[in-house]
Amino acid sequence: MTLAARTREAAADHPFLLDALRAGVVNYAAAARFVDVDGEPDAIATALRRYAEALPDYAPSSPSVRVTMQRGLGRLDGTEADGSPDGALLAVNDAWYGPTADGDWTAVLATGAVDAAFAAAALDRLALADVAVHGMGFDEDALVALVGRRAGADAIRAVEAAAGSVPDRPSSES
Repeated sequence: MTLAARTREAAADHPFLLDALRAGVVNYAAAARFVDVDGEPDAIATALRRYAEALPDYAPSSPSVRVTMQRGLGRLDGTEADGSPDGALLAVNDAWYGPTADGDWTAVLATGAVDAAFAAAALDRLALADVAVHGMGFDEDALVALVGRRAGADAIRAVEAAAGSVPDRPSSES
């Protein structure tokens, strides 16, 4: 395997590095020291520079997403005929969460153009806002993040910010 191929493979192990390469904000000498590739740092930096030129530009999209929140969620007991408890918003393994009388959690709900890239951006923004996520689930139409009761306002702002910063990921065919 060539040095260039080993460098591309090592860079691909770090999605944040690929985003930085696409955005053109990389210190190539530092990135060459960071990736785990045997070779001369200058040659690795050159391979990274050439790889960055071949990648599509970093272009954040703004998916159409509506973000709301619902307070007073807790763990639900009992199940309906379909296997889920009445009113469940989120299921993680065998635990179901939804509105309860003494719920200590808040659900941040995002509906619309929700996908894995949006979920990743939302988790990144929630981490930056120092909001602990107790549970999260999504499908192609909705995302639910379970956060602490008092973190709801910060969480909704973070998820709204994520909607404006989802990086457009190149397809695997590129």
